[in-house]
Amino acid sequence: MSAREWIGKDFYRELGVSSDATADEIKKSYRKLAKENHPDANAGNAEAEQKFKAVSEAYGVLSDPGKRKEYDEARQLFGGGGPGGFNFPGGGGGGFDVGDIFGQAGAQGGGFGGLGDMLGNLFGRRGAAGATTNRPQRGADVETDVRIDFVEAVKGATLPLRLSSPTTCGTCGGNGAKPGTSPRLCPTCSGSGLVSRSQGAFAFSEPCQDCRGRGKIIDDPCPECAGEGVSTRTRTLTVRIPPGVDDNQRIRLAGQGEPGRGGAQAGDLFVRVHVAPHALFGRKELDLTITVGVNFAELALGGTITVPTLDSKVSVKVPPGTASGRVLRVRGKGIAKRDGKQGDLLVTLQVAVPSTVDEKAKAALESYAEAVKDQDPRPEITELLQGR
Repeated sequence: MSAREWIGKDFYRELGVSSDATADEIKKSYRKLAKENHPDANAGNAEAEQKFKAVSEAYGVLSDPGKRKEYDEARQLFGGGGPGGFNFPGGGGGGFDVGDIFGQAGAQGGGFGGLGDMLGNLFGRRGAAGATTNRPQRGADVETDVRIDFVEAVKGATLPLRLSSPTTCGTCGGNGAKPGTSPRLCPTCSGSGLVSRSQGAFAFSEPCQDCRGRGKIIDDPCPECAGEGVSTRTRTLTVRIPPGVDDNQRIRLAGQGEPGRGGAQAGDLFVRVHVAPHALFGRKELDLTITVGVNFAELALGGTITVPTLDSKVSVKVPPGTASGRVLRVRGKGIAKRDGKQGDLLVTLQVAVPSTVDEKAKAALESYAEAVKDQDPRPEITELLQGR
C-alpha cells in the first residue's frame, strides 16, 4: 500500500475512537463494529460487508503496536499539515508518494536518507533502492466469539464454527486472473508498480496508474473476486475447546485468519470463548464450588450428606459442631486439565432456616431452647453490653 493510500485513510474514524485510544478501547470498538456488520448477520448487505472489511483493515493496523506507531508518525508528519507541509490525498503536493520523494532524495545525496529509509520500510519500499510495491504482506488476524455451556468449558468440547471472512479466491488461486489466463507484466512500470516524473529539481515517483501499483495487469479478471485475488466466503472450521477453558479466554488457530498477500502467510484466527453460568456450580480457578443447604441438627450433631458433582455424586462427612458457612474440600472432583493438573470440589455448608414450622417441630425447638438457655451464643457481645 502506498503512503497516500494508507495515510489517506483515517483508521481511528473507521473504529469510532480517538487517536489516543487505549488498546482495550480499540479492541472493544472493533469487536462491536465487526459483530454489527458481520456478513452472517447482514446477508446481501453490500454496505455492511464493506464496513466489515474497513474496520478489519483498521484493526489490523491499530492493534499492532509497531504498525500503529509508524502510522501515527507518518500521519503527524505528512497527513495533517505537519512538518513538510504535505497533505493526502488531493492536496497541493501533486498526488505523489512521500516515501519515494525522500527515498530518491536520499539516494541523490539530498540529506534525507534516514527519513527515506523509515518511510520506505513503512510503505513497503526501501528508500535508497527505488521501489517494489509487491512485497509479501502477512494476512490480518481475525477474531470471533463462541458461546458454550459450563460443562463444555470444564470437560472440553469440539464445535463447528461458521465464518464469513476474506480468504484466498478459490477460483483463481489468488492471482486475480480468470482461470486459464495469467496476469502480465505492466509495460508502463516494467513491473515495479511505480512511475517516475520530474518537477523542477526533484524527481518524484507515484503508483502506476495502469496497474494501480501492482506491477501486473490483469486483462481478464477472475469472475469471483474481480481481480482482487481475495473473496469473502463462508467456511466451517472445527474448533477444539480444551478442558478447563476460562470465560473470555482466547484460543488461537494459527493460519486461519485472512490470507496473506504476495505469497505471505495467513493471519491467525482468535476464538474468544464465553461460558454460560451453571445453575448449581461455580468456579474458582481449577476448583468447582457449590453451596449446599443443611439443617441445624446436621451441623450440630454431624453426619454424612450427599453432594452432586458434574459426573455423579459423592458422600461428604460433616464433623459435629460445624459452623454454617464452613467450606469442605473434596479432593480430585474439580476441573482436570490436559497437563495433569486437577482441582477439587469446594462444598460450602449453609444452614437452611424454615420459614414455617409445624406444632411438632415447634415443640421440639422450644424444648431445645430451654435446654441450652444457659449457653450464651454471643459471649463477646454480652460482655460488651454488660460493660456499658
